[in-house]
Amino acid sequence: DKDGNIWYTGNAKGLIGKVDPKTGKVTEYKMPNPKAGDPHTIAFLQDGRLFFTVQAGNFIGTLDPKAPNGAIKLVESPTVNSRPYGVRLTSKGVPFFDEFNSNKIASADPKTLVITEYPLPNKDARPRRIAIGKDDTVWYGDYARGFLGHLDPKTGKVEEFASPGGPDSKPYAIDVTSDGAIWYVETGDEAKNVLVRFNPETKKFLQWPIPSGGGTVRNMEIDKKGDLWLACSGVGKIARD
Repeated sequence: DKDGNIWYTGNAKGLIGKVDPKTGKVTEYKMPNPKAGDPHTIAFLQDGRLFFTVQAGNFIGTLDPKAPNGAIKLVESPTVNSRPYGVRLTSKGVPFFDEFNSNKIASADPKTLVITEYPLPNKDARPRRIAIGKDDTVWYGDYARGFLGHLDPKTGKVEEFASPGGPDSKPYAIDVTSDGAIWYVETGDEAKNVLVRFNPETKKFLQWPIPSGGGTVRNMEIDKKGDLWLACSGVGKIARD
């Protein structure tokens, strides 16, 4: 956060935690509902509150660090067992997330937490991670079908592009660089994970194998210099491109 504290989700303990790196003090904030047992993805809203998903519990929520005891608000997803997953914010601070156990992407009003769902055309689609483009449209990897997808929340229009690795390529970690290019990792073959770049203007893909294979690359972040950082979960390594 702005004060340098580190926040994390206690995915197996039904809590959100804060670490003060200056003192090592850890503060834990328990979920107010026992059904919300697995907080998953976390992001900061523009007003300093934390927005998070609860995957198996089927909630989204906010935590206010400034409120007494870190007031937590939970809202259940309208779709049963939708498994709210990865979170990204638009330039206006609106959180978007995917509902991994459904063919839907959703957004939440940052003030009221009212959820809006955007169904994808194919009932078998399973978006797992998302990224926000420079125009605030949503890019996602269809983990179940092997597609890169593009959703315009204003119109509901969805475009799909077959990933180079085919139906079993399992797109996962994804992000967008400052030039508008979409980067993601095909994780279908854990021994040969592939970093993929997609140019939205030319509709062309480029590919690079990850030297170690990478295990399953679940997360990708872009630093201030524009370098890509990959979490190579299965091989105990972090990669930079």
